[in-house]
Amino acid sequence: MTRRQATLACAAALTGFAAERDASEPVRLCRVPESGLQPLVAVDDMGYLHMVYYTGDPRKGNLLYVKSEDGGTSFSRPIQVNSDPGSAIAMGTIRGAQIALGKGGRIHVGWNGSKPEGPLNPDSGQLGMPMLYTRMNDAGNGFEPQRNLMKHSFGLDGGGSIAADRSGNVYVAWHGIGDTEASSAEKEGEARRRVWVARSQDEGRSFLAEEKAWSEKTGACGCCGMKIFADRRGSLFALYRSATQSIHRDIYLLISTGEQKSFRGRLLHKWDVNACPMSSMDIAENGPRVVGAWETGGQVFWAQLGGGAIQPISAPGEGKGRKHPRVVVSRSGDILLVWTEGTGWQKGGSLAYQVFDLKGNPLSKQGRVDGIPAWSFATATARTDNGFLVIY
Repeated sequence: MTRRQATLACAAALTGFAAERDASEPVRLCRVPESGLQPLVAVDDMGYLHMVYYTGDPRKGNLLYVKSEDGGTSFSRPIQVNSDPGSAIAMGTIRGAQIALGKGGRIHVGWNGSKPEGPLNPDSGQLGMPMLYTRMNDAGNGFEPQRNLMKHSFGLDGGGSIAADRSGNVYVAWHGIGDTEASSAEKEGEARRRVWVARSQDEGRSFLAEEKAWSEKTGACGCCGMKIFADRRGSLFALYRSATQSIHRDIYLLISTGEQKSFRGRLLHKWDVNACPMSSMDIAENGPRVVGAWETGGQVFWAQLGGGAIQPISAPGEGKGRKHPRVVVSRSGDILLVWTEGTGWQKGGSLAYQVFDLKGNPLSKQGRVDGIPAWSFATATARTDNGFLVIY
């Protein structure tokens, strides 16, 4: 699909965008410009859409940024995000770009690098893969040179994540092995892994060295993604998959509120499987509601993350081969859960989605569309009419 075809497709899908909500069409679909992969979108206070996506060789490609001021009907001319050509990676589906909007609407992007850069991996004696970061420049017409934020951890494998708040803080998170665990004889492999967070207090100009997010030794699933998210009240949320005793691949939730620099954690969803599921997570908010989504046992789930008891709600139907959930909350409180089905290593599949109310009751018939390319997934956002836009 060409850029013009994608624009026309979006325009057709978004006819009547500002009209009153049409209960028969709560979800509208749009393809990524230039047949790009792995789209992720963020929406600023003016309602403008900001999107990053992947193009090129899945092993060593580039990240592009576009903006839409009309709800996705058209997009701006793409700007390359990575300053080193070919330094992004799409293989594995969970190592691509993550986007966040910070103070003043500045765009921040983090991604797994495709080229060894360091630090040195003492297990192999070779340079490891970097966790890369850049931000939109002050002029708003390009991105600053990319930087590797890994200083005291190594073994980056699964995808990192990024969050930013309105106070100028930027957080880049990943899971890896720290200096002190490198020579530890107590545990080996994934059980040594921890979630690390590098924090900037000056809108990404500089970062403090990464620190462990949580002291508990849960391990981290090496080839799985994770998600960090800053809500409008300044709280931080993170989802990741543990890895202990080879079979425990549970989802954990970390929360840091107020001025706390440390997280408190809790087990969210258990899954015993002696394999790496190469899974990803998502977090979104609207008003007071913060909602997370993840995969367990081939099924996808969502739950409200604030408050006391957390009740996971599954997508309707049999859960088999469901992956890469994305979650969105509308202004009216409806929840959209989007996921892929049938995707795998070098294998495309289908897109599926379901709208729920806050109690977890389905509000419409489950939707399904074929055509998810290999290594890709969908992204989604709420429309101004309380419906949803899905880009894939």
